[in-house]
Amino acid sequence: MTTTQVSEAGQEIDKLLALHPKGFDLSLDRITRLLDVLGNPQDRLPPVIHVAGTNGKGSVTAFSRAILEASGLSVHVHTSPHLVNWHERYRIGKKGERGALVNDAVLADAVRRVGEANGGQKITVFEILTAVTFVLFAEHPADVAIIEVGLGGRFDATNVIKTPAVSVIMPISLDHQAYLGDRVELIAAEKAGIMKRGCPVVIGHQEEDTARDVLVSIAERLKCPLSVYGQDFMAHEEFGRLVYQDEFGLADLPLPRLPGRHQYANAAAAIRAVKAAGFDISDASIDKGLVTVDWPGRLQRLTEGKLASLAPKGSEIWVDGGHNPGAGQVIAETMANLEEREPRPLFLITGMINTKDPVGYFKAFKGLAEQIFTVPIRGSDAGIDAVALADDAVTAGFEAGAVSSVAEALGAITAMFDDDPVAPRILIGGSLYLVGDVLADNGTPPR
Repeated sequence: MTTTQVSEAGQEIDKLLALHPKGFDLSLDRITRLLDVLGNPQDRLPPVIHVAGTNGKGSVTAFSRAILEASGLSVHVHTSPHLVNWHERYRIGKKGERGALVNDAVLADAVRRVGEANGGQKITVFEILTAVTFVLFAEHPADVAIIEVGLGGRFDATNVIKTPAVSVIMPISLDHQAYLGDRVELIAAEKAGIMKRGCPVVIGHQEEDTARDVLVSIAERLKCPLSVYGQDFMAHEEFGRLVYQDEFGLADLPLPRLPGRHQYANAAAAIRAVKAAGFDISDASIDKGLVTVDWPGRLQRLTEGKLASLAPKGSEIWVDGGHNPGAGQVIAETMANLEEREPRPLFLITGMINTKDPVGYFKAFKGLAEQIFTVPIRGSDAGIDAVALADDAVTAGFEAGAVSSVAEALGAITAMFDDDPVAPRILIGGSLYLVGDVLADNGTPPR
């Protein structure tokens, strides 16, 4: 979302940003034309796990990667957006070890070549960067590629993959209504666009029956081998362990490293997806994957850094980029679980962009948060004014006020806790742009 240093790849991308629109213009015509010029690298990828969903797609991507790497496989990973540096979108697999973010010179060269191949034609920067994904992953051998959808599914630039090893649809809720529709079933139909006839499909936990019904109906119409959470596979906690079940039996596993009970269903979807994609994985590999998984900016705890040092001593600080009511609910549930185990006053430091539903997000924290500080977002020109966002928090029933920065908010909280023996719990979030700015300012960017 923001960049801590001027890199060669960053310079090349900045040139593209000056020439092409940054946003979304949902169509496959432009990306198809460009990929044809490039020799259709998307047709030369290793088996692809293609992941869509409103919430949870990043988590299932991270779990799948960790499990596959624990099995000794090399795993390419494409995610978007990035938090701090463009390189985070491209993780290059390495045999027998964890994949690494793409080398700057390699990324710069790929961006340059794709930009030249486009020849000045109308295209969005996201489409060019998606073409870069296919070029990089085709030119570097690996055992599997995990590719996360950017927005929607049917017309997303990643949806040129003809025969995915598995298509995964994670929880669907209202988001990006201007692009995808204003009803959950319409959004589900758009996400289902990544399903391909006869190719396996895994449907993660769906809060909305209408979303699940649409997904199942489309998968059945396309004659896709289908696995549905709660029907064909499931997971629950029992005696401090994760019990996973599918038609092959039960597996007694450690609880996932990623915090929050919602991660049980995400982990289950990843296990099922890896199996459905045809990979023979052992329980030992799943064990290792669940305890080594890493997903920056999503319920990530900050224990040190420049910003963290501004909070009251002993504070528990979390950052999370969840930004819609559905994400607010699962984050709030995690905060509630933490409160049950160790009571602390909860403060929110929130920034959001203007395509979101702030009141719906804030309402999830009713009865949990004592006060909300709203901040502007430095990394986006679509940020909601901090004063207007504070008004939304008041509308949702909270005491709230606008400040100029996260640092100022942390300073205000510190002033409130000078003599209090119980340090607060602080959640910074509401936007991946804000989380990117925070991780950059804190000196702890994703690696």
